[in-house]
Amino acid sequence: QVQLVESGGGLVQAGGSLRLSCVASVRAFGSYAMGWFRQAPGLEREFVATISATGSNTYYKDAVAGRFTISRDNTKNTGYLQMNSLKPEDTAVYYCAVEPAPPNAILAASARYDYWGQGTQVTVSS
Repeated sequence: QVQLVESGGGLVQAGGSLRLSCVASVRAFGSYAMGWFRQAPGLEREFVATISATGSNTYYKDAVAGRFTISRDNTKNTGYLQMNSLKPEDTAVYYCAVEPAPPNAILAASARYDYWGQGTQVTVSS
């Protein structure tokens, strides 16, 4: 059974930073691609960033490219989303997700993921 636990959310002023963490209780974490998604009130869940199982490839939503950085430490079964220059429109519940995948594959579609965390709230005040 795969379990994901996110942490690091909170309330921050516009222009501030947060780092989200996602700890996975799974064997062979290094065989899973990881994604971060977010859902704002009244809106559908949307893709934010993804990283391949080896960490060699990443891909971002245009609106966060250059501000957010996805990374992972396979020795710690943990993925990260560093969020800088936060804007009020970044306010949402952020979810991490993982899925077994080839070493360099990146998965940007939520439908590709079977395993999800419970989410962590990020609120950016203006």
